[in-house]
Amino acid sequence: MDSACINYKDTGSFSPTVIDYLEDAPALRPFYGYRPDLNGFAKMLKSKKVIADREMLVKIVTDQYSKMPYQDEVQNNISLLKKDNSYTITTGHQLNIFAGPLYFIYKIVTAIKLAGQLKAQFPDKDFVPVYWMASEDHDFAEINYTNIGGKKVHWWYEASGATGRINPDTMRQALNQYKGALGIERHANELAEIVETAYTKFDKLADATRYLVNALFGQYGLVIIDADDHRFKQSFAPIIEQDIIEQNSFKNIEATNKQLHDLGIHIQVNPREINFFYLMDGLRERIVFEHDSYNVLNSEISFTEAELKAEISQYPERFSPNVVMRPLYQECILPNIAYIGGGAEVVYWLELKSNFEHYKVDFPILILRNSGLVIGKETASKIAKMDLQPADLFKTSDTIKNDWIKKHSQHNLTLTEEWRELTSVFEKIKLRAYKIDSTLAPSADAVQTRLKHAVDNLEKKLIKAEKRNYLTRLEQVEHIKSDIFPKDSLQERSENFGLFYVKWGQEFIDELIRHFEPLDFKFTVLTEKS
Repeated sequence: MDSACINYKDTGSFSPTVIDYLEDAPALRPFYGYRPDLNGFAKMLKSKKVIADREMLVKIVTDQYSKMPYQDEVQNNISLLKKDNSYTITTGHQLNIFAGPLYFIYKIVTAIKLAGQLKAQFPDKDFVPVYWMASEDHDFAEINYTNIGGKKVHWWYEASGATGRINPDTMRQALNQYKGALGIERHANELAEIVETAYTKFDKLADATRYLVNALFGQYGLVIIDADDHRFKQSFAPIIEQDIIEQNSFKNIEATNKQLHDLGIHIQVNPREINFFYLMDGLRERIVFEHDSYNVLNSEISFTEAELKAEISQYPERFSPNVVMRPLYQECILPNIAYIGGGAEVVYWLELKSNFEHYKVDFPILILRNSGLVIGKETASKIAKMDLQPADLFKTSDTIKNDWIKKHSQHNLTLTEEWRELTSVFEKIKLRAYKIDSTLAPSADAVQTRLKHAVDNLEKKLIKAEKRNYLTRLEQVEHIKSDIFPKDSLQERSENFGLFYVKWGQEFIDELIRHFEPLDFKFTVLTEKS
């Protein structure tokens, strides 16, 4: 593939806060640690205090992989985690079926590429890419479908509790639909076998997802972690107890959110007084403090403070961090130095630094995941014939058409020069009117304003008329936009990777890794070579 990069700002698809973070806006500096560049990593590595229990980490991860075969590259990286000079580069995501939208893939590719680049820059240290499965998340409606080739594949099932614990045995209809969408050409059978094994040979969605993701990324040494484990939670139990009883995260994050709000930044997540769920099979419900007891919503479960402490001590796995406490949990059990997330994730992590400081846990470097647009040969040909540049693709259809007409029409469709001449005439008229009667000046201005409006309308009519002359050519714009921006959104936010894999196989992943540059912070447009 050929690649071209454009600034995130020029896509119009990223929030001002994300752009400010990438551009090192001074107002945001208090809300994170080191900058997302090689200098920032050098500083981070000098100051990093690893609190993770490396032996426990390796033991648990090894146990989790025991249910499936995995590559030597994965085993090597798991072993590296024992070493004091090894660090993780982590991304996390929900357990979207069939790997969900493309950005699921892009997150992991960014982690893999960044780990390799850091190894090249700091050869005396090792960097392990990690995919943290959000296996305790309970929002099944967000993960039970995917879009592939214009078709929505849906897993129809009434689920409750942690999604990682759901048995995928009811996925047969969705599995058949997905395999049908893949077709039979090129690498279709290869991917069909991967998803068939993933969703029929394991009794937990977390293990099915591990198999699928490992099949795609294991050869690059990606380590996949399921944090829904008694031993991990046991190490986190002191913070669980302290935070539930003292409500520290609520106080810290609320104070930060007020500061961010005062800067005009949209708050992504709001903390609750208690930022943990109570988790059992089929149940993940909020814990609230009411009437001097700790109650689990939508259940009969409640605890006194003494009972709560005993429950945390004996069954820490029953306490599941919510969105604002999960990052702290992650940083406590991994020797992590960077977190890779989407735009909304980067912004909500800015809310968390004060809570990390309270618990004396290092705050990782925040990396905006790579974003990409994949353009096939046929669409690329249309783009070339229309003489469009990568940045043009992100404009509205009307803007692209208007710009194209102005550029390619044999007539001058802009009335800029004519209006400049009319403005000169009006200045003379206004001066004469003022000399006769100074109160006539506003009337002259009003006439000029009306005429400007009329001239602008005439220019629009000229462009519209010329559009009719080039109707066939301009229809290509609609075809291009619908192909690369399904449902009028970024391709990566809706389209599944499946058809790209069918076309290119593992080479698709290789090309993403080759072209993505995690620390350049540019949007990557990938075009199939003709």
